[in-house]
Amino acid sequence: MEVTVRIPDDIAARLAEAGDLSRRTLEAFALEELKAGRISEPELGPMLGLARLQIDGFLKSRGVYDDYTMEDFERERRALKDLGL
Repeated sequence: MEVTVRIPDDIAARLAEAGDLSRRTLEAFALEELKAGRISEPELGPMLGLARLQIDGFLKSRGVYDDYTMEDFERERRALKDLGL
């Protein structure tokens, strides 16, 4: 699907100076949809034309990191201890 966004010409010209405005718009939209929970990380790749390994870099470059809690850490620590590691 193609979506058209109307931006006043003077503003669009100024925004385009920073690079590919269409791409930046798509990336910003996709990132907001991911944050809102309307798309998943695996869906982000095809939407942006990125391989799975590229998605991690894309997200990190925009300050989006996995939610890794102390509870996650403790659960993994216990699992490793149970395995004798």
